[in-house]
Amino acid sequence: MARIVLVEDDETIGDRLARTLRGLGHDSTWCPDGASARARAALGPADLVLLDLGLPDVDGFELCRELRERLPDAVLVVLSARTGEMDVIQALESGADDYLTKPFRLAELQARLGAHLRRAAPDGSAGAARPLRHGKLEIDRAARRCLTPEGETELRPKEFDLLVRLVTSSGQAVSREELMSDVWDENWFGPTKTLDVHVAALRRKLGGMIRITTLRHYGYRLEPPTG
Repeated sequence: MARIVLVEDDETIGDRLARTLRGLGHDSTWCPDGASARARAALGPADLVLLDLGLPDVDGFELCRELRERLPDAVLVVLSARTGEMDVIQALESGADDYLTKPFRLAELQARLGAHLRRAAPDGSAGAARPLRHGKLEIDRAARRCLTPEGETELRPKEFDLLVRLVTSSGQAVSREELMSDVWDENWFGPTKTLDVHVAALRRKLGGMIRITTLRHYGYRLEPPTG
């Protein structure tokens, strides 16, 4: 059972989604506006947040940044009728892990959420628990921590998953389709700009600790550590 926060001002959509999520066995809290979403975030952790950008009392991007800060371990999925590329980019840069445009099919939403929740769930296998090393980076998969000689670097859930995927294929070219399938969802329907924003975040946060080469019209390659 996952703790899901649904932020949606449309009563018909909000009630329908909340009932669907509860029917799937999740603990679902429906918040019809930004004020109630902030109140819910203050109560404690959540596993997943579904956030509509068009709220009556607060800018959706502003609330996205705030919820990312208050609920750092939650997967944050934006649900929006806005289809422009800049809206998608702004949402991802505001802290979203995923962007789903309205109208969407419930089956698509369920598949996407299931993939996110499976990837966010702790894996007790020995392989998943074994730390990864890349140069001076240590990646503790069991604790989901990225450690450098200067201390821990905080990564968002999908940033961490993407880093693990690239490190496990260090030196190899990985296509955009592979990365989207492995890190997000094998049935991904959205824009792959999501991937570019997360790669940019890793470059910014980890600086000289990693070198990710962009392979035009193909994907990315994490260069092996030097020295």
